[in-house]
Amino acid sequence: MSVKIAPSILSSDFARLGQQVQEAIDGGADIIHVDIMDGHFVPNMTIGPLVVSAIRPIAAGAGVPLDVHLMIEQPERLIAEFAEAGANALTVHVETCPHLHRILQQIKELGVKAGVTLNPATPLVTLEEILIYVDQALIMSVNPGFGGQSYIPSSTRKIASLRRMLDERGLSQVDLQVDGGIEPQNAAKVVAAGANVLIVGSAIFNEKASVAENIAALRRAVD
Repeated sequence: MSVKIAPSILSSDFARLGQQVQEAIDGGADIIHVDIMDGHFVPNMTIGPLVVSAIRPIAAGAGVPLDVHLMIEQPERLIAEFAEAGANALTVHVETCPHLHRILQQIKELGVKAGVTLNPATPLVTLEEILIYVDQALIMSVNPGFGGQSYIPSSTRKIASLRRMLDERGLSQVDLQVDGGIEPQNAAKVVAAGANVLIVGSAIFNEKASVAENIAALRRAVD
């Protein structure tokens, strides 16, 4: 399974968001990752369906999917709105979904890929009964809410354990995503543990180099 790079617009310059999304696509992004935060489940607020709708033409025109990560309480209230806005995939947290199976069904009925994620302190056992219903599983390697955090070292073991769980269940087609603190210096380790989608924010959107140069550095690191 080839490694996909998913720039997270959380770390982009929102004053020129459309331009930054285009730069990421031109630089070789496989996916555009969109973090939705409500100020309740995580201590930050970001954007809503209108912004997803605004960047959809840019991504769709290049055939690049929008991967929307719902770090919000009661995500079922907004799933239809984000799907209509242009999300190609919607990921929800096990911590916010007491009826997780029902919510994943709701996502799939809208013709959108369904994903599930968990915070660093949440054990993998919470995913055991639900993996057969998902298209992607996301390991948070930082505590969600803010970009620019450092990778939590114990995440590597968690990634490897989830990869084993997927392979043992014949679910190797499920994308194993990792989000938080990924940079060229640790990307190869994350991929070696079993991840095939790297969600990267501040290591791509920064003033040290261009977006394209930063994506290329990540490619070299994992290749």
